[in-house]
Amino acid sequence: MSHNVLGAFMEEELVSQPEVWRRAIDQSSSENLLPADGQRIAVIGCGTSWFMAQSYAAARESAGKGVTDAFAASEAFLNHNSSARHYDAVVAITRSGTTTEVLEVLEALKGVVPTVAIIGDTESPIVGLADAVIGLPYADERSVVQTRFATTALVYLLSSLGVELGTAVEDARTAVTAPVSRELLDAEQFTFLGTGWTVGLAHEAGLKMREAVQGWTESYPAMEYRHGPISIAAPGRVTWLFGDQPEGLDNDMAVTGALYIHTDKHPLAELARVHKVTLERARVRGLNPDLPRNLTRSVILDASA
Repeated sequence: MSHNVLGAFMEEELVSQPEVWRRAIDQSSSENLLPADGQRIAVIGCGTSWFMAQSYAAARESAGKGVTDAFAASEAFLNHNSSARHYDAVVAITRSGTTTEVLEVLEALKGVVPTVAIIGDTESPIVGLADAVIGLPYADERSVVQTRFATTALVYLLSSLGVELGTAVEDARTAVTAPVSRELLDAEQFTFLGTGWTVGLAHEAGLKMREAVQGWTESYPAMEYRHGPISIAAPGRVTWLFGDQPEGLDNDMAVTGALYIHTDKHPLAELARVHKVTLERARVRGLNPDLPRNLTRSVILDASA
């Protein structure tokens, strides 16, 4: 494919997800770099990586592996703050390894608490700051809008918990290439919902569409949706649920006239499907998700500014 096509990098990367996930599953089973079961840990990231941290934290704690909290790196209450919570280890997720807020946290924690970094660029500055590095260079990306690094990092983390993801891989093979309906291309608004570990996926889906399409998207825990946000559901709008459906939500959605999407496919595959929908929505609007408005691949803050 010509890289002059809008979103050419994003398309290559999102379509590669099933095979890249398989590599991450194998890598996760062969390594032992994450904090041990029972340890109290924090997981940090920025943007997309923060949402993956949320998903992993919910899955790890639900699996009985230990207290696990997720923080945006800029708002992390960690061991280096006098009034902060204390953790046995900290896991940082960052595609570029150059994000200012993440680097600042790891610098402050060095020699204080063990840290693990999950990164795409294995030559980035973070390699010298973290005590252990989980490198996923085969999942790194050229598009500014993340797809495969985020999902691959989460696949690695879920696999470490013993979650079987073969179904996710198989479901994603169809999701990343399926045609996108006119109804989804033309929809005015999207709301994404999740339960448990899929709440992070919902937040990530919403972010993807905001970044690439400049669209009106929202995201919530599914049970919270009926506490107000359902008021925006209407014909021409979409509500998309990842994971388990709260009882009666389908009936409530039917009354609104909005398109309600909830399938039996694996939630990670559904997120990959959202990537595909996002790409095609960007294209029909003449937008390039490889170079979205006001965004760069990594947020590097100028301390002198």
